[in-house]
Amino acid sequence: MMRLFARVMLAMCLAVAACFNVQAQTKPKVTSLGPDFPKAALFVGNSFFYYNNGMPGHLTFMERAADPGNKAVYRNTMVTIGGSGLDWHDMDNLLRPGGLGAYSFDEQNNVIFNKPDRQYDTVVMMDCSQCPIHPQLKDAFATFAKKDSEIVRAHDMRPVLFMSWAYADKPEMTEALAEAYTVAGNANDALVIPAGLAFARVRKLQPELNLYAPDKRHPSPAGTYLAAGVTFAALTGRSPVGNAYVMGLDAETTQLLQKAAWDTVQEYYGR
Repeated sequence: MMRLFARVMLAMCLAVAACFNVQAQTKPKVTSLGPDFPKAALFVGNSFFYYNNGMPGHLTFMERAADPGNKAVYRNTMVTIGGSGLDWHDMDNLLRPGGLGAYSFDEQNNVIFNKPDRQYDTVVMMDCSQCPIHPQLKDAFATFAKKDSEIVRAHDMRPVLFMSWAYADKPEMTEALAEAYTVAGNANDALVIPAGLAFARVRKLQPELNLYAPDKRHPSPAGTYLAAGVTFAALTGRSPVGNAYVMGLDAETTQLLQKAAWDTVQEYYGR
């Protein structure tokens, strides 16, 4: 009986999720990467990406689970420095021909040599967790979002910004981060992945589900899975609901996180 009651309450929460959602004041201009979604993406950021064995790796498993009949090898690479902002990374050097992503491995561990002039088709960038809204660092965020987006395009790749989440004990960060990333995305014609808004949604829907590590900043496994689901939905335009890759989480948790990720993306992009 208690399990049935919990499922009924979960269904009710999911049905009214939009009532709880926080949004940026500014609407995003870029709402899709189009039908040619990424097969090879580079994630440039910090420890929010590399916690729990790396969010981009879990994204790869999710992509492959959604498309098991496709022989294309989905490949996501992360370049991370703990505590870093975008200004810590040398984007032009990261994208040099024959450098990062020059080769990779398939599921049988065979070496695949990638095109030396275009190892990736998309670059996803995240600033430090406070940088976009910090009085002393927000100007650097705007500067490097512009600079790095231009470098990415010069290498014939697409720039994407990853909207990070509020700290567990500072939920007021959500709206400020959402606004800062949306404004930067619009200024640089870049897609924005609304991960921070998905965190806020889940915290309202199910406060007892812990999305954070003990430091109240980095993601728990559930937080990393939610971030991967939002990224999957944003980059591919496809729903993660029902995806077979669950990262070891229980069925009710994955159902909640998958739907919250999809609903957040749909609402943020105004679909």
